[in-house]
Amino acid sequence: MSAETTLLNNKVILITGAAGGIGSEVAKSYAHHGATVILLDKNLPALESLYDTIVADNSAEPALYPLDMKGATASDYINMAAKIEQSFGRLDGIVHCAATLGQLSPTIHQDSRLWLETLQVNLTAPFLLTKSCLPLLQNCAREKPGMIIFTTDSNQNKAYWGAYGTSKAGIENLCQQLAREFEAAGNIKVFCLDPGQTRTALFSRAYPARNPDDLPAPSAVAPAYLYLATANSHHLHGQCVSALSIL
Repeated sequence: MSAETTLLNNKVILITGAAGGIGSEVAKSYAHHGATVILLDKNLPALESLYDTIVADNSAEPALYPLDMKGATASDYINMAAKIEQSFGRLDGIVHCAATLGQLSPTIHQDSRLWLETLQVNLTAPFLLTKSCLPLLQNCAREKPGMIIFTTDSNQNKAYWGAYGTSKAGIENLCQQLAREFEAAGNIKVFCLDPGQTRTALFSRAYPARNPDDLPAPSAVAPAYLYLATANSHHLHGQCVSALSIL
């Protein structure tokens, strides 16, 4: 899938989990196509490396926002939204790529602390972040529709997937709730994307015995995220779609 490098010109887009895997590739793709990307992750050295890569590509200079979503509070996200408004005056989109696997085990053996931490990163944090940024998104949506992309996983209903699977089911529900809330106004488009199995650190932790060499690299699914950031995807508003159905 090819696209004009000016496709996302003048757009400011926040990407979580940007320090590696799919988030990093989405950030590079968006920046290459003209967006100013705000890179959010807890791993500052990896963010700085990604910053250098994007600048070396002659893309718009990105912004770094180091934040550990496991411990961040509602106030942290409110402050983040205020800083984005102060620095850029706008926000056109959010892409939620941050995720943690948690513990894969029978329910009876689930560690309660890890369960809560996994739900915090995978479900509560995306809710708090999105809620804090909605006023900015709605303000920009007076010009063109804003967009929110959540990342899901088809493994959510499998046995032993614990809080990770539960959180992804919750993300899909949150996506559909938001989509219905924005249905009448049509000013913000909301999507849930399942990238499928890719060569990421999370996949390696979930399947330690599996050789990941035959899997697509994270860069292979970045075009699906790029497509959802364009007007061509508006008919998918509120839907949970797989990257394979787009690419």
